[in-house]
Amino acid sequence: MNTDDTVLAIDDLQTYFHTEEGEVRAVDGVSLRLKRGTVLAIVGESGCGKSVTAYSILRLIQKPGVIKGGSVRFTPRQGEPIDITDLPEKSDTLFDVRGGRISMIFQEPMTALSPVHTIGNQICEAILLHQDVTRAEARGRAIEILGQVGIPGPQDRMDQYPFEMSGGMRQRVVIAMALVCHPEILIADEPTTALDVTIQAQILQLIKSLQRDRGASVLFITHDLGVVAQVADEVAVMYLGRIVEQAPVRTALKQPLHPYTASLLESIPRVESKGDRLAVIEGSVPSPTDIPSGCPFHPRCAHASAGRCDVGPPPPLRQFSGDHQSACIRIEEIHRGVTEV
Repeated sequence: MNTDDTVLAIDDLQTYFHTEEGEVRAVDGVSLRLKRGTVLAIVGESGCGKSVTAYSILRLIQKPGVIKGGSVRFTPRQGEPIDITDLPEKSDTLFDVRGGRISMIFQEPMTALSPVHTIGNQICEAILLHQDVTRAEARGRAIEILGQVGIPGPQDRMDQYPFEMSGGMRQRVVIAMALVCHPEILIADEPTTALDVTIQAQILQLIKSLQRDRGASVLFITHDLGVVAQVADEVAVMYLGRIVEQAPVRTALKQPLHPYTASLLESIPRVESKGDRLAVIEGSVPSPTDIPSGCPFHPRCAHASAGRCDVGPPPPLRQFSGDHQSACIRIEEIHRGVTEV
């Protein structure tokens, strides 16, 4: 059995899209570590590269996209580590990893589920593809997993179609399909975006409890730092295809070092702010075909310094107190008393 606590190691991952407008560096040198049995959240605005990172892990990038460089290394509980980026596209190992050992909860259940097949057929298909069982055994396991994710009357639901279920129930079905093969890693790509707040809270609690009970590791993708506070152990903040801050979740929320993380936190609505204008991050995420020089956040940053923040290559992540990393060259000036390691 492998004793290393890192189940997924991403090193300098680069995923580019070649378009008529130019080269889009959707993921530009991302490095992450997912520890076994923990939840790592990737947070950032739309267009920052979160979902592309997740799709790159499972080699689901479609043309004109291509993984240009870097590595994704999966270390299972049993067996040797697997470099996913080096596997042939149609290899048995990649087939075993994708959906078997690493599974994904997609953002929109109506596009993830087939409208012309019953719920039972779709869950049973996932079981039969990755496990050596009979159809009767697969149906029994499908009914069992539907019950575990909180769907009432799971035996009757097996013969329903996705359009016969509510949005919250469809999302639970997608979660059931992702969990039915007992994966070691679960990638959740904004699984609560289209749900109301009550159902959102239920889904978050469900993912957290299933992760705890099954000992799985979770890569949780979201744009909401409020959600991160509820589910994550660590958080990585992305901006324009790069990680700009990474830390244990309590550290990042209490003492954000990068101005972008601080701006995201300030924009969260608060009860005590009733009647006040909501804080916003000025401007918008630049086009990925026209990334500014220097720190990519500098055009929107209140702390940007001309001639320093807007020149040269993007600043790299630097290690600060404990496990706290940030990619801002003015951290010491902005946060007096923070000492670089």
